[in-house]
Amino acid sequence: MSARVQSLELHREEGAEDQRRPVRMVYSQAPFLVYWELTRACDLACRHCRAEAIARRDPRELSTSEAKGLLEKLRGFGGRGPHLVLTGGDPLKRPDFFDLLEYGRRLGLDMSVAPSGTQALTQEVLRRFKACGVESIGLSLDGSTAERHDSFRGVPGCFVRTIEAAQHARAEGLALQVNTLVTAETEADIPDIYKLVSRLNLMRWSLFYLIGVGRGGALREVSPEQCEALHHWLYYISKDAPFVVATTEAPHFRRVTLAGMRSAGIPLARIRETRAGRGFGIRDGNGIMFISHTGDICPSGFLPLVAGNVRTADVVEIYRDSEVFQNIRQTVRFKGKCGICEFREICGGSRARAYATTGDFLETDPLCTYEPNKFEAA
Repeated sequence: MSARVQSLELHREEGAEDQRRPVRMVYSQAPFLVYWELTRACDLACRHCRAEAIARRDPRELSTSEAKGLLEKLRGFGGRGPHLVLTGGDPLKRPDFFDLLEYGRRLGLDMSVAPSGTQALTQEVLRRFKACGVESIGLSLDGSTAERHDSFRGVPGCFVRTIEAAQHARAEGLALQVNTLVTAETEADIPDIYKLVSRLNLMRWSLFYLIGVGRGGALREVSPEQCEALHHWLYYISKDAPFVVATTEAPHFRRVTLAGMRSAGIPLARIRETRAGRGFGIRDGNGIMFISHTGDICPSGFLPLVAGNVRTADVVEIYRDSEVFQNIRQTVRFKGKCGICEFREICGGSRARAYATTGDFLETDPLCTYEPNKFEAA
């Protein structure tokens, strides 16, 4: 049977509350993940920074009371609510950061933190994360050596501090995700970065494929052919890796994963229950929501289409009913190859890259080499 028929059978009804439940393809009622940019202030000067972070805090940031109000509103999604990732800039630059963490814990929210690899990220701070109910942290490693990594982060010593923070996080019982930037400059170093992160006792290794927003507009993406080759290599190592291997803004890795599993004779029912299968269908605006430091609500941090603001609108209503989120969840509206691809339900292409490249978030993701309807599943 063709993949375009079978892949659609991965669809599940809404209502799954966590990753232990079968995957659902349409997240129309609640996002799976909410990324909240608490501040754009940061002591690093990363060459690819989406937020174009600077050392000073923006006076337009949500106040403490507004931030607590947002945390309360997120409970309006029902159930356990979405998983909240507190990011930046560097969230530690907000003096009320731990106050907000503790408030989120009292509300029963599941939370993770994505801090910057600076001197502020001490073992004591990581211990406080754990005490405040933080489940995991996300750190970035963009090079296999200090020279390579620090050249991207703009501050000497960042590599050493990040490795130390990773070790301290595990010692404190925090699950660890490492994020790695994929660009034309880092592509050749990816195998050596994999060797490095394999020694860090990770939960997840996520490869962030460059989107030309913020300072990232000055960098070069990998070519579609390099991307496809990297995806096949990632699938190969994922079969034995002791952690989840995932991609961000390159959802066509799921096509490679599904094709590989089907070729190996794995039934669709089992694929749905794998670590990879549980992420099928999640993408910008469909399971993902981003909230900026000033309260703007977007489908993702890499897709700056503002659907509303938490100061003037209900975050639940914006996610469920706004035109931006409604349109981005309707794969039948996608154009070009993405619109006719048999994998569009589990993949959907990067809407952020389509927007950054063409100005139309419904257009085809130019990083994908696949020609629709060419794959026949085993």
